[in-house]
Amino acid sequence: MAGFDHGSNEPDEQENIETINRNTRWGLKLFAVYLVLYGGFVFLNTFSPAKMEVVVFAGLNLAIVYGFTLIIAAFVLAIIYGWLCRNDLSSSSSENEEVAQ
Repeated sequence: MAGFDHGSNEPDEQENIETINRNTRWGLKLFAVYLVLYGGFVFLNTFSPAKMEVVVFAGLNLAIVYGFTLIIAAFVLAIIYGWLCRNDLSSSSSENEEVAQ
C-alpha cells in the first residue's frame, strides 16, 4: 500500500543522557508550576466555593475565568517546554568547543 513504507520507527541517533536529564528537570519544574495553579483552583472550589461565583470579568465568574486560565497556562507551559528542550546539549557543546579553538 502506498504511504506505509516509512521505514523503521527507531531514531537515527541516540539522545545524550545530559539532554534527557535536563529536559526531565525542566519538565518537572514546569509541571510543579502547573500543579500549583491547579491546586489553587481545587483549593478554592473545595474550601471557598462562594468565591468561585463572584463575577470578575465581562460577566464571567471566577470559576470560568480560572478554568480558561488553566487551559491557556497548559498551552503556554507546553510551548515553553518545547522551546527549552529544542536543542541537544552534545551538539551545542561541540559547537562551543569549535568556536573556542
